[in-house]
Amino acid sequence: MALLTFLGGIHPYDGKDLSKDKQIVDYLPKGECVYPLSQHIGAPAVPIVKKGDEVLVGQKIAEAGGFVSANIHSGVSGIVKAIEPRMTVSGTKVNSIIIDNDGKFTEVDFSKNIKPLETMYREDVKEVIKEAGIVGMGGAGFPTHVKLSPKNENDIDTIIVNGAECEPYLTSDYRRLIETPNKVIAGLQIVVNLFDNARGIIAIEDNKPDAIKLLRELTADIDNITVNAVKTKYPQGAERQLIYANTGREINSSMLPADAGCIVQNVDTIVAIYNALIEGRPLYERIVTVTGDAVTDTANFRVRIGTNIRELIDEVGGFNIADPGKIISGGPMMGKALFTLDAPIVKGSSSLLCFREDVVSDIEPSNCIRCGRCVEVCPGRVMPNHLADLAEHGDIDNFLKYEGMECCECGCCSYVCPAKRHLTQIISSTRKQVLANRKK
Repeated sequence: MALLTFLGGIHPYDGKDLSKDKQIVDYLPKGECVYPLSQHIGAPAVPIVKKGDEVLVGQKIAEAGGFVSANIHSGVSGIVKAIEPRMTVSGTKVNSIIIDNDGKFTEVDFSKNIKPLETMYREDVKEVIKEAGIVGMGGAGFPTHVKLSPKNENDIDTIIVNGAECEPYLTSDYRRLIETPNKVIAGLQIVVNLFDNARGIIAIEDNKPDAIKLLRELTADIDNITVNAVKTKYPQGAERQLIYANTGREINSSMLPADAGCIVQNVDTIVAIYNALIEGRPLYERIVTVTGDAVTDTANFRVRIGTNIRELIDEVGGFNIADPGKIISGGPMMGKALFTLDAPIVKGSSSLLCFREDVVSDIEPSNCIRCGRCVEVCPGRVMPNHLADLAEHGDIDNFLKYEGMECCECGCCSYVCPAKRHLTQIISSTRKQVLANRKK
């Protein structure tokens, strides 16, 4: 059977062999934990604790600041040390709750949060998901309870679990699929049951044949869940590309997945839904891959949100070189380069990539040679070379005319450009400018 895929895309070295066989290991933070109030799309959360308050693991410390926002829960027990701006992986300071970790990890009574699913209405299930502070954990951080509340619920017929993990080096979702497949399946069933006409799809790239085989065996007797093998190609896990590959439906920048009858959830997000509904646990931990050629060892950690990044680097034996060339939070294609290790793991932190050399920033871009490679690989089917020229000249009207907003900022164009132009960054800056002007 032909593998499901989309037009365009690239095949970078995936680097997954470095960490894919490393089982998930629990890591408990040793130092203070920092909880940025903006670690999701939407309004910042509002603190409900103050300096000097004692908190427990799983206790809500900040509540959603609006409908598109998310609660935040502590992953440690201890004393609130301060509420002040702290550095984040984005390179900006964000108002944060700082907790002095007592090292005891005393938990709230999670059993009080558990109710039999068969006694709950759909709105009750969504309320539990909202209360648990669950957001998209593939990096976007969109509040999950909002995504599960589309305008026309009867139009939703497909729930896709994004198990593609198309970003090179990342293996956290793969380990989830291999180690806790029953949680993935049960979490998907919870979401499918929120909609009258929905079925579930677990989409996994074909470079994970063991995960595909395992999930297919476990879902063989479940009529409304299918496990699809999708072609290993970046950015197979992007929402638009994943929806097209699995359903043949197309969406553009003015549409939501729900407009195509679909809802897409990351593997770790689905497990978080299971944890909230079945175990009564809010979102206070996630899986993080630590990998690359600049670290002594690699690992897949189950990490408490708020943990200092430096602790995780130390836990794998530190760096094997005096001065690593680049450290990235997230994948190498769409992640953020770090200039400090003194930042916390947040809900959207999927990995820490540590490289001996910076093979991108050290190369000076040259003029476009009109080779067309960027156009060939673009999954958005636009002309990145032309859009970048328009963006550099501030020609917003023609930038929009040539579908500049259809760029998904995946980085494929920059990756293949022989002139090493920073196409994605140039286009992204103009897209942000357009969106800001629209908000005004």
